[in-house]
Amino acid sequence: MADPNPLPAAAQQRLGSEQAGRAFTSDLSVEEYVLLEQAGFDSLGLVMGTSIYHVGIQVARWGQNQELTTLTNAMYQARILAMQRMLIEAHTLGADGITGVKLGLHMYAWGQEVLEFTAMGTAIRFRAAPGTLRAPSGWPFSSDLSAREFYLLHQAGKWPVGLVMGVCVYHIAHQGVMQSLRQVGQNVEMPQFTNGIYEARELALNRMQTEADQLQAQGVVGVDLTVANHVWGEHATEFFAVGTAVRPSGTATQGATPTLVLPL
Repeated sequence: MADPNPLPAAAQQRLGSEQAGRAFTSDLSVEEYVLLEQAGFDSLGLVMGTSIYHVGIQVARWGQNQELTTLTNAMYQARILAMQRMLIEAHTLGADGITGVKLGLHMYAWGQEVLEFTAMGTAIRFRAAPGTLRAPSGWPFSSDLSAREFYLLHQAGKWPVGLVMGVCVYHIAHQGVMQSLRQVGQNVEMPQFTNGIYEARELALNRMQTEADQLQAQGVVGVDLTVANHVWGEHATEFFAVGTAVRPSGTATQGATPTLVLPL
């Protein structure tokens, strides 16, 4: 994937001032800040990325369970752009990684089809050996773990590789009239709905696991699976899986030089 647009001038100025020795910014609590200090990590600054994306239209068959691939791709690519820009900010600060990443989605009054995707976290650097704990690609790692969880992971000899995710926007089929009538007054499973929801979750989880495999991770921790309808109507639903891919700490990179292709 190509490098996204350059950082805006305001972001470059903010990052430059933090590099010059001004007070850092972070979304860490006092406890999290102290834990990172005790573990040997310096907090460099708050880093973020954003992408305002127009989500296209896709027509689904009324009575058929099916993935809405156009919408799936839109929701995935918009998040990727936001995460890439966040990583570029962290790299600019010379960070080893980003902890406590929060992915957000916001709607504005400009139109129901326009969504803003955000990624934000605190850039950190290993004080004893800067640059040695980056992801194998040479870019800073990203993690949605809290500083406390990050500290415990570090104590256990594990290390984040990156934030991995899987997306699936799925159309759940409508029931036919006769099928609905047969269910009136009865306790009965609705297999059409069950199978559709099951398949959509599996697609999202499998894609997240595939990303972890591509990063040569040992596993994924802190997986969160959310379901949201957004603007598509009651039968079109997004399943979003996200977690932190981890590896043994002994596999850390030794100051590799990143390329223009980001590790996502």
